[in-house]
Amino acid sequence: MKFEIIPKSDIIPSYDPNAVAVKYIEDNSHGEQYEEDEITPDLISKILHEVPKGIEIILYLDPDGEGRCGCLEVVSDGDWLSLCYDYNETETYFCYNSEFADTVAQLEEVDLRDENVYSPIDYDGQIPVPKCQAITDMEAGVKAIEYFIRTGMRYPGIDWGYCP
Repeated sequence: MKFEIIPKSDIIPSYDPNAVAVKYIEDNSHGEQYEEDEITPDLISKILHEVPKGIEIILYLDPDGEGRCGCLEVVSDGDWLSLCYDYNETETYFCYNSEFADTVAQLEEVDLRDENVYSPIDYDGQIPVPKCQAITDMEAGVKAIEYFIRTGMRYPGIDWGYCP
């Protein structure tokens, strides 16, 4: 499996801290869905505060909760955080953890029990997230999530991986 790495940038474009690009939120942690008019500053603050404690949400740019306009899937157990950015259902990017770059080749072997390769988090009870696709820097992860909420774009302050 070959990954294209998009390295983080030290330059973070400014954005409106009150803007909201996200139009629909699916909160799998609490079994809730939020439409555009329900996405308030209080809800955004609540989500950002829950990330370091553990959360599983999908942030959609489409008001119908479809991925065709782009979405960010967020899964955290409080220690590990996975961010999966789907752009128009055609391109998928994931946060990249360079500390586990040596495990990328092992992903093709698909031993899902290998704790050296896979993190303890998974998407919706399914396949565990590889460590190279999960970060432990919650502060950077929260910044990435807020950046997506505000701009609808990938946060340039963390590394991203892409499978061409």
